[in-house]
Amino acid sequence: MTAIAAEPDGTNINLGSGATDLSLLQRTVLQADFDLGIAFDGDGDRVLAVDANGASVDGDQILAILADHLDVDIVAVTQMTNFGFHRFAEERGIRLLTTEVGDRYVLEALRREGGLLGGEQSGHIIYLKDHVTGDGLAAAMLLCAALEGRTLAEAAAVLPRYPQAKENVRVATKDLSDDLFAEVARVNEELDGSGRILVRASGTEPVVRVLAEAENPWKAQELCARISALVARELG
Repeated sequence: MTAIAAEPDGTNINLGSGATDLSLLQRTVLQADFDLGIAFDGDGDRVLAVDANGASVDGDQILAILADHLDVDIVAVTQMTNFGFHRFAEERGIRLLTTEVGDRYVLEALRREGGLLGGEQSGHIIYLKDHVTGDGLAAAMLLCAALEGRTLAEAAAVLPRYPQAKENVRVATKDLSDDLFAEVARVNEELDGSGRILVRASGTEPVVRVLAEAENPWKAQELCARISALVARELG
């Protein structure tokens, strides 16, 4: 085992490393022929991974691996969780609790419904057996235990992710109109489970975030561009 980016000086937290930037970890795994790499963020509550081929493994994939291994029947996720996770959960009879973006909302949903496992695509993983909040190190240990002799790439293949396209549209107002919501609803109904559109106003920036998912990347890009143009016309 080798530790990298493990010498903090008070100013280099998350600087070109960790869960906010996997490039250093990817290079290290490939150059030293490791089986996998684990990345934490500065305060240690987020965890992402890299497989032996240098491919990133995000929070959705980690959550799916853990859901299978821990045999849970409830999982809490956020609106940003990949649509493929919904298909994954449906196939396994797992009840999904979908919350607003933020691990605090995931935690609230788990406590309210009596669930144990939840998380975000960004790497917040919460497992409430013997824990009260998210813990990156505990999640990393759970992930390693869940491999059960498989490579990380083999384990991550349990989740067929939908291609995503995202755009942050700068706007003059973040008040989403009824017409905009109606068009998003119409497109989602048209997709009929083969993808989705999500539009939400940022809580911190003058932007509206558009997320499109579909079974192929070209469709996702086309949907994202279409709705982003509509947002720009309505609110720009």
